[in-house]
Amino acid sequence: MRDFCLVRSAPFVPLRRGSFSSSRTRVAFTRKVVFCQAKFVGSGIEGSVSLKVVPATLLAAEKEEAKAVLTLFLKKQGLSNVVAARTINKSDAFIDHLVSRLHIVHKSRYLVGRELTTLEIRDALIPYLESLLEENGNLMVEVIESFPDPPVKEKAVSPIPPSEASLNEKKLRAVSRVTEVDPDGNLRPSILYLQELGMDLDQIKGITRRFPSFAYYSLKGKIKPVVEFLLDLGVPKSDIPNILHKRPQLCGISLQENIIPTMTFLESLGVDKTQWAKVICRFPAMLTYSRQKMQATVDFLYDIGLSAKNIGKVLTRWPNITSYSVEDKLQPTAEYFCSLGVDISVLVLRAPQTLGLSIEANLKPVTEFFLENGYSKEEVGTMISRYGALYTFSLTENLIPKWEFFLTMDYSKPELVKFPQYFGYSLEERIKPRYALMKECGVTLLLNQLLSLSGSNFDKALKVKMKNSVPEQDQIS
Repeated sequence: MRDFCLVRSAPFVPLRRGSFSSSRTRVAFTRKVVFCQAKFVGSGIEGSVSLKVVPATLLAAEKEEAKAVLTLFLKKQGLSNVVAARTINKSDAFIDHLVSRLHIVHKSRYLVGRELTTLEIRDALIPYLESLLEENGNLMVEVIESFPDPPVKEKAVSPIPPSEASLNEKKLRAVSRVTEVDPDGNLRPSILYLQELGMDLDQIKGITRRFPSFAYYSLKGKIKPVVEFLLDLGVPKSDIPNILHKRPQLCGISLQENIIPTMTFLESLGVDKTQWAKVICRFPAMLTYSRQKMQATVDFLYDIGLSAKNIGKVLTRWPNITSYSVEDKLQPTAEYFCSLGVDISVLVLRAPQTLGLSIEANLKPVTEFFLENGYSKEEVGTMISRYGALYTFSLTENLIPKWEFFLTMDYSKPELVKFPQYFGYSLEERIKPRYALMKECGVTLLLNQLLSLSGSNFDKALKVKMKNSVPEQDQIS
């Protein structure tokens, strides 16, 4: 096995990501231009912190943080990686401006020599970028690149390209075809068949808008053979609509030339053929991928130390892993966990879904949360090694509320390193009731005993603990 954590094909530069409110396919702004040069670095804003008093190493790090936040912001607005990178390369003055805003917003922190965390930097910059986006409209990129000077002129809104117009027309024709009726007032046979499977017209039209070719698939030649094949595999009829909604392309490829050979290939890689119904329900797109794409995923899994048998288990339990780019997603995520001292092969086998999480939006915030609350990097690595699902939980909705309650319990912080599964139990239905009952009994159980035991075994553990805590003289009397 190659040393995955040390050998890297290309340097990985992490980006910081925030939770932005919009998701656009292109930059679509208002036409209003509001631009303020007074906020530029060195403009003499009252209360600002001079960049000269900030150590050079810290200033350089903050600039990289600001670049990362801006890059993710631009990409979230629909800019490609190339365009976003080009904009960043032209925006040194604006990056300095963002850093100066950090010093203004967190002036008190700098005055006492405290460095900002990634979360603090993100929380300071994202709202500001969003306000600029709202104010400057489709001149946002020009504002960033030309800072501190205002854009030369306002660009006219480009007309819809002919290709986009023709695509919209194609979608309209396809959706119209779904609702067409014959002289007797009946819908097309393929539409009636889909309705018999449990799909309504709105669902069918929704699929057609995303994938117009679906409206033109023949019933006998395309749709019905695939559906019957899935049913023969054991897929419940009730799951067929969801499968077709997830991957309508399934009905457009040949059973004999594509789907069945792909399944045979995956079985050769270790996918459990008795589990095909579950695999397809989880991720039907897997059957439409090329062998080269899936082989790349398998090679990656071999590289991180999984055996052929365990690779088959991973592909069966979480087929979604085949959808990710090895270079852009799987490898960087694996390297991140390696940096925490995690055995990546064990983690992927236990919780393969962790490889689908965003480093910037999911993994780093959780890691920073534990570090900021007194745990070492090694302890965080131990926690994720013992409980692979830890990073799949929401920070705000799961980890923080349970952490705050944990602080009220009579347990030391190292108990969570021993039993990170604590975060997997319901706070209201498991943790609080059991803890209250234990306190009422006047005894203390280990954290894992408190939560992992079944109801009857938990009661027994409490009784045994209570009996052992009673003085021997009291027991005799």
